[in-house]
Amino acid sequence: MPLAFHSVSHGEVAFGFFNIDTDMLVLEHYFFFAPEFCGLVSQLARSEVPERFSSQLQGYDIKDREKIGDLMGAIHGIHYTGFIGEVYKVYPFPGTPDAFKQDPNGHRNTAVVEEIIQRFGSRKLIDFLAANDQGNVMIGEYEFTRDWFFELVRYVWLGGYPRWRNETRPWYVLKMKEDIVANKSGFFHGMIL
Repeated sequence: MPLAFHSVSHGEVAFGFFNIDTDMLVLEHYFFFAPEFCGLVSQLARSEVPERFSSQLQGYDIKDREKIGDLMGAIHGIHYTGFIGEVYKVYPFPGTPDAFKQDPNGHRNTAVVEEIIQRFGSRKLIDFLAANDQGNVMIGEYEFTRDWFFELVRYVWLGGYPRWRNETRPWYVLKMKEDIVANKSGFFHGMIL
């Protein structure tokens, strides 16, 4: 379930997993897979020149809210619109509350989710910039302070709002933590996962 996070540039923004059976993340109108996000966090942690880290996330952009869809309507099984609605038609919300856990094997559904999103959004390379001098991180047009960016990373580490099923984290999340703990760049100084 996406949660609200504070950005410097846009105030409160939605970020997170939107379906427990996929490893795709949403940041407002940007959509990208968690392994891609975790890989960039790992690169930042290992960066030899952390003063200005610059890379790109491969993802998708859906500018039109109608094409994004109605998350709450899809969760409740009453309104399947846009991209999110189509995903929930294939991977519906679980029938029992105890089954509401993020699947650590969501990557198995990447091909299906990619086929769906291509009908609603366009492929996009999303700029990912981090500046150690001020500590801010830019993901596309959204700017976060270092501390709020840490909250995005913690969210993914935990498996979002429902948490990882059986507390089992996927390999890419474990690798991200390993690189953050090693913290060769110094960017993650003080961060606790």
